[in-house]
Amino acid sequence: MKSLLRILVILAIDAMVSACSTIKGSTVYEKQNFVVKMQQETLQQLYKKHPQARSQIASSAGYAIFSNINTNIIFITTSGGYGIATSNSKKRTFMKMAGLGVGLGAGVRDMRLILIFNKKHDFDTFVDDGWDFSGQAGVAAQSDEQGDHVNATKSVDLDIITYQLTKAGLSIEATIEGAKFWKDEDLN
Repeated sequence: MKSLLRILVILAIDAMVSACSTIKGSTVYEKQNFVVKMQQETLQQLYKKHPQARSQIASSAGYAIFSNINTNIIFITTSGGYGIATSNSKKRTFMKMAGLGVGLGAGVRDMRLILIFNKKHDFDTFVDDGWDFSGQAGVAAQSDEQGDHVNATKSVDLDIITYQLTKAGLSIEATIEGAKFWKDEDLN
């Protein structure tokens, strides 16, 4: 009975988190604008916290930015969100993401994931195939204006630079996660 209750609690929390990671808007145009606005705001925050990211993006083959809700309940981590991949020729591809992981931790975070691709082949493969497996350990406590986070992420592909900005939430975790990124057929 306890196992069933735990599973139901995890599913209920995951459903609430997934609802928070929904793109706002009633038309395709409104939804696209919502994602582009998230991208622009995230770039401003990234450049403020990590000024070197501006030149990394300028010299890259492309980059992707995702709004991601990450939930960690004891041994299971789930995540979901939306984003946009932009090539160095400024072509935009709207995308979705979902992740699942195992490890030890607890918490919920609203975060922004920034991936910078140094090689065109890696960027194209990401947009078309979209897998990224990573391990991470970190502590985060953040509200819209207060708090901070420490997080380390290592992508399997060494030619991808990864940044994570925690917008809000509280978590402590050490997990191994797999994430799937794919094109958003409704917005492209």
